[in-house]
Amino acid sequence: MEYNRITVTSALPYANGPLHIGHLAGAYLSADIYVRFQRMMGKDIVFICGSDEHGAAITLRAAKENLSPQEIIDKYHDLFKIAFDKMGVSFDIYHRTSSELHHETAQEFFKNLYDNGEFVEHESDQYYDVEAHQFLADRFIVGTCPKCGNTEAYGDQCEKCGSTLNPTDLINPKSVLSGSTPELRKTSHWYLPLDKYSEWLETWISSGELDGQVQHYPEEWKSHVIGQCKSWIEGGLQPRSMTRDLDWGVDVPKSIPGSDGKKLYVWMDAPIGYISATKQWAIDNGKDWKDYWQKEDTKLIHFIGKDNIVFHCIIFPAILKAHGEYILPYNVPANQFMNLEGRKISTSKNWAVWVNEYVEQFPEKIDELRYSMIKNMPELKDSEFTWKGYQEAVNNELVNNLSNFINRVLVLNKKYFDGIVPEFDDSYDIHGPEPEDAYSYFENELMRLHDGLQELAEFIRQFDFRSALRVLMELSTAGNQILQNNAPWKMYKEDEEAVKPVINLCLQYVAALSLAMRPFLPFSSDKLQSILNLEPISENGEWDDMMYKLCENEVLLSPGHEIGESLHLFTRIDDEVIENQISQLEQSQKESENNTTNTSHKPLKNEITFDDFAKLDLRTGTIIEAEKVPKADKLLKLTVDLGFEKRTVVSGIAEHYDPENIIGNRVTLLANLAPRKLRGIESQGMILMADRADGKLAFLGVDTEWPDGETIG
Repeated sequence: MEYNRITVTSALPYANGPLHIGHLAGAYLSADIYVRFQRMMGKDIVFICGSDEHGAAITLRAAKENLSPQEIIDKYHDLFKIAFDKMGVSFDIYHRTSSELHHETAQEFFKNLYDNGEFVEHESDQYYDVEAHQFLADRFIVGTCPKCGNTEAYGDQCEKCGSTLNPTDLINPKSVLSGSTPELRKTSHWYLPLDKYSEWLETWISSGELDGQVQHYPEEWKSHVIGQCKSWIEGGLQPRSMTRDLDWGVDVPKSIPGSDGKKLYVWMDAPIGYISATKQWAIDNGKDWKDYWQKEDTKLIHFIGKDNIVFHCIIFPAILKAHGEYILPYNVPANQFMNLEGRKISTSKNWAVWVNEYVEQFPEKIDELRYSMIKNMPELKDSEFTWKGYQEAVNNELVNNLSNFINRVLVLNKKYFDGIVPEFDDSYDIHGPEPEDAYSYFENELMRLHDGLQELAEFIRQFDFRSALRVLMELSTAGNQILQNNAPWKMYKEDEEAVKPVINLCLQYVAALSLAMRPFLPFSSDKLQSILNLEPISENGEWDDMMYKLCENEVLLSPGHEIGESLHLFTRIDDEVIENQISQLEQSQKESENNTTNTSHKPLKNEITFDDFAKLDLRTGTIIEAEKVPKADKLLKLTVDLGFEKRTVVSGIAEHYDPENIIGNRVTLLANLAPRKLRGIESQGMILMADRADGKLAFLGVDTEWPDGETIG
């Protein structure tokens, strides 16, 4: 079958904590490489993602941080968007499952399956926390995994061995809410009868065929994906509940009897987020979303981590097939896990490299992180990120190979030909292992470049991104060998004309590299395109154009084209930087351990300089007005008199102070904090409070003799 469009999804990150490099290595960098490449091939492709904002873990995080679920998802959704944007992950849309459009789409999906008789309503025993007075969703229960013995397994999944579980499978279950042993009580839910779909799922996974048509090619799927699916099917598929007793999530449609208090199971809700996001993208871009989800000439590709294989290869396909109008995945190139410095990444122990922290500390070294992670991408087995390995990859490969070759060529061209791409006489012989006339040598090298790029492209199509990156660096090495074999700096002294074809050829390599880098190192690619005085890459067929030109022995840079000033694309990373990162990692872990063993005082934050402190503008002030913010249990709207002006400040102290009791209080205000809207009110600063060990907040005292507006510091 000829495919006319591609729909690519990356697993929706769960909005209950920040992103770390393991997330990037699992589902996002690989997808970004693939999508950027296909765009440069001129393909009709859409790249979909968004925040997964429902489920029990959200309410757990909200309770832990003393915030509402909405505040939690807003916080992490914003952090995700910043992190992905700064890392160059080029989604066509980054949506969210809390949107009204998503709720409508998920409810329509559920209602369709309900009306088609695909659900089985079943009363079952579910764990109930007597102390908390509520039924416990999967993530509110922890216990010992019956398969690997992990004592911290959740009620839906063991994150150590990857097994999918039911809460009743756990040994010694405990409630996350109260720590008590829950009891089983009767409740009613709608189940998707996965056992009913076993036969066609097994056929589809094993052969790729469904209803007499080829849906995918199993030999193109990763072996561990096929293996995990077969293991699950052979173990016997069981009906799985598609609803939960929760107060946060997508409501079961009210038109369905017995829907009161019921929410959609997160794995019913979340993958439909791909569809609702595509709907929003289609609305924004004048497209028909159905083309990308319901037409047979569309490839649907899910990029995920291995912990999500079962959901994307069995549960979601079963939901799509039960609906009846949707295509099934063409491929699910799941990556395995990335470890950190010899250990598993752990968010609870703060053993992680956090993406937002990295992009803040190293805003000019984004591609360096992308390169190191792609080089060590856990495509077929778990891999490892180390700071020393990161340093070696940057210094020995990006700097000594890629950047060095490009810089040498541009410097030599500037020195000998004033930055102009030289035109050469093809009668000259090119020096090297086998001297030949300039035209033949040039033509052969262009075809060699073409073949290398073709190999790189084929690896990307096969989802083998590590090999594709290796080929990219081999092309740079080949360019370096052309320089070394011909030594134009020596040749120029004897015959200037003989240097021209060598420099011209190397410039063609540089131009090709600027395009070939784009899927992997987009920021450096843009920088190099600018240096070469070429149009910015729009990812709209440029790869196809390049390959056509090289195949026809046409140059990418024409003689007479003027090159800009050379810049080093990459710079070396010093030992001190790496040692500091390793120290920070170890320190953050110690702080995490201290937090679990000694809660009387919070650990000290990272050391700052006097210059950091000097940026703060702290002022004395007096609260002259105070009122509650509507529909916000924790917020007060305050008016603070600074003497020279009055400020509106929104403060989360409503649970600690009644508004009428704090009028007249002297306060310390951080006056140069960027304004921020909270519940539609622009807050123009922050009142400093002391967070006491008993959880109470207290105003920082100000001498009553100080006038309002005095500077503190």
